[in-house]
Amino acid sequence: MTDRHTLERALREAGVPDAYYWIEGVHEPAPTPPDFAYLRMRPSETGEAATTWETGVYERGAHDPVATHATEAEACAHLRTLLGVRPAHPSSP
Repeated sequence: MTDRHTLERALREAGVPDAYYWIEGVHEPAPTPPDFAYLRMRPSETGEAATTWETGVYERGAHDPVATHATEAEACAHLRTLLGVRPAHPSSP
């Protein structure tokens, strides 16, 4: 199963600069870069305990959501796509 920690490791190994991405709870560069792709958890809009995942870009001080995802694995795969990083092999995050 793909998770945020595995994704962060894969991005580091692929040589993606730290300032290009932000992954909630795993990779949160400080100071905050001016522009980056992100993955973060979003509370359910129905008020239930379920969580959805959001990927997008942060520019000019604002989050601009690109997509929402039902699973962490889907969100990880989308962030990887946003950053232009291909999996090393089919079982990669």
